Amino acid sequence: MKPEQLTAWALNELSHEEKAQIESLLKEDNDVQAQAAQTKTFCDFLSTELGDDSLEFTPEQRERLWSADEPSAVNASKPSASAPAKQTSFWRRHALVNLAAAAAVVVGTTVLLRRETEETVQRENILLTGKLTESKKQPSKDQDGSLLSRAAPVPPAEPVASLPTPSVQKPDERRDVGHVSPGAYANADVIAEAPMDRERAESPARQQAKEVPVQTPAPAKPAAPRGNITAVGRLTLDTSNGYTGNTTMTAEAAATTYSGAIVGMKGPSVSLPEPGVVGDSFDYYEVPPHSNESYTQIVENALKDVMREPLSTFSIDVDTASYANVRRFLNQNTAPPRDAVRIEELINYFPTTEEGPAPGAKEPFAVEVEMAACPWQPQHRLARIAIKGRQISQDRQSSNLVFLVDVSGSMGDPNKLPLVKQSLRMLTEQLGENDRVSMVTYAGGTQVVLSPTSGQNKAEIMAAIDRLQSGGGTHGSAGIRLAYEQAVAGFIKGGVNRVILCSDGDFNVGISSPEELETYITEKARSGVFLSLLGYGTGNLKDRTMETLADKGNGNYAYIDSLSEARKVLVEQMNGTLVTIAKDVKIQVEFNPAVIRSYRLIGYENRLLAKEDFNDDTKDAGEIGAGHSVTALYELVPANLPPGADPRPMVDDLKYQQPAAAPAAPSAVIADTAESGEALTVKLRYKAPEGSVSSLIEVPLRDDKRGLETASDEFKFTTAVAGFGMLLRQSSYSGQLTWEQVRQLALEGKGTDAFGYRGEFLQLIEKARGVSR
Repeated sequence: MKPEQLTAWALNELSHEEKAQIESLLKEDNDVQAQAAQTKTFCDFLSTELGDDSLEFTPEQRERLWSADEPSAVNASKPSASAPAKQTSFWRRHALVNLAAAAAVVVGTTVLLRRETEETVQRENILLTGKLTESKKQPSKDQDGSLLSRAAPVPPAEPVASLPTPSVQKPDERRDVGHVSPGAYANADVIAEAPMDRERAESPARQQAKEVPVQTPAPAKPAAPRGNITAVGRLTLDTSNGYTGNTTMTAEAAATTYSGAIVGMKGPSVSLPEPGVVGDSFDYYEVPPHSNESYTQIVENALKDVMREPLSTFSIDVDTASYANVRRFLNQNTAPPRDAVRIEELINYFPTTEEGPAPGAKEPFAVEVEMAACPWQPQHRLARIAIKGRQISQDRQSSNLVFLVDVSGSMGDPNKLPLVKQSLRMLTEQLGENDRVSMVTYAGGTQVVLSPTSGQNKAEIMAAIDRLQSGGGTHGSAGIRLAYEQAVAGFIKGGVNRVILCSDGDFNVGISSPEELETYITEKARSGVFLSLLGYGTGNLKDRTMETLADKGNGNYAYIDSLSEARKVLVEQMNGTLVTIAKDVKIQVEFNPAVIRSYRLIGYENRLLAKEDFNDDTKDAGEIGAGHSVTALYELVPANLPPGADPRPMVDDLKYQQPAAAPAAPSAVIADTAESGEALTVKLRYKAPEGSVSSLIEVPLRDDKRGLETASDEFKFTTAVAGFGMLLRQSSYSGQLTWEQVRQLALEGKGTDAFGYRGEFLQLIEKARGVSR
């Protein structure tokens, strides 16, 4: 297709048949289609800018124009007062003008788009890596192998500055440096950018600018959005002030180096590029705080027919990362991504007041089951299964701990490595003479920065922690290997042997895929060395990888967003974090079809097991730490619910065939179970921390028709947290649930709240209600 044809189409100067032909050709070529869309945008802009009515000719001017151009035909060509004027396109009357305009548009569009594309790619790379110098030293390759341009952008002329900027989107969630994932996010940190052209930097004018103060220009008008990166203002380099570049500082500190209003900044800090020259001006941007974060997709559990699927089997989960992560988003007045909301982790964040096993009990934990009305579907029932682990004395067994710390360049933010160091100091304060600590770091390479040291020698451990600095790549797999080698070398039989990994989960060197990592971690977990993961930071959190490693490493995963959360995980719940009292804990629930028609497990979507896995001791499952509480909820549809009363039938009636007959249970069995009144039986299997054969626990439950108002405080609070997660996830099963119901249930079930976690949850409900609007 010729450029002239594309331009004529964009200017709407083709006949109906010609236009249809062009559009038919556009559908066959995506590249030409994209070029056509850009040309159309440019032409629309020109039409808008040049279509001012004030520029139209007056009748006198039009008459003089006709007289000057065609003196011999003025009377013939002027519109008659008595006849309607025949509108003839200016472009059609003047073919040369048409061709010249078309050529100008095509050439201008090509130059501008190329310039914008180069500028966009460079800015995205700088913004997401925070290192302008690296992007200059070597070109990066996109996923298709093509080189990404790193040429410094040339500032466009003033009229061009207001042109609409083409959107650049990179949809792949797991992408190389410089890619931005789609989605509308807010409340981001501000990233400052100062691109430098090498030739201009060495010019005499640039050298003079270093010596002579330059008057600060006024902040420019923010540019149009570019994908998910939005320019919000302009800054000017005022004085170097000893600034060395590639750091993060507060807005106040940035003001001493850069002048210009920081417009629309919502984050706590400004990330600044390398030093420039006095007088340099550049745009700064809002960047999505989790533009490069990844989460495992969650497909919500559906209702299951008891007659067809009487068994529900899953692995327990003691991770709490999702709650702290959701809190981070809500504290930024931002709705969390749906896949970041794992309801079971929200529920299990809160320690329960229920008692553990009695002293001398054979089992390492106690099991309680309760049933009451469902608040979002009043005709349904809710069953709550609660497990409470045995507490251990302060004189716990000896421990062999390896701190594995990510010190790569991505960990340089204040909420990453600095917070890691504070967290590890807290944990160090809890150690004693029976504890040994070693520390491994990884970035571009790996290093043992602390050989095995007694927990009594806190000064030496603290000094090693204080020396940690970030920089380089992220060779996570090599760090994990070295940490396990240290743990195995110092293995304490019958003690606590654990690697504690502190990272944002971005492993971009060596083994980096979840599949490879989980295979390696699973093999190492069999040695008796377990794994705890502490996730840090925003914008680059690889939640999916961290969750995978914790599941396969017989450990737990917590997200640390603050010092208070570090204290909860590493001080208040230290024994639960470090000491495992049971492993491979599985739950299987059998439902009585005489009492329950259908059921739905709320949460645990990533923990489901096949019914055959329950008795298979080779299948891996979750671990319970000392004093840990684990809770699960089932939504139940009673068997005696009148036909048509269930507001959500599982499957519509078939139109073209009769449905397969449901498997019928022996009538005698149904009669006996109906008479017993048992609605379900909860079965648990678990192994001792060093065992290989599982033990079984069974707990039946009768439905006593209890209403929600007479349910226990723990039942009400658990239901409130589950409803909170369902509303955040916009669950299709939330029914009549409202934020006010969630708040009231949480208030009624709050209880003594010794640590204040439940009071904080009440505040989060109000924030979630606000962002949901």
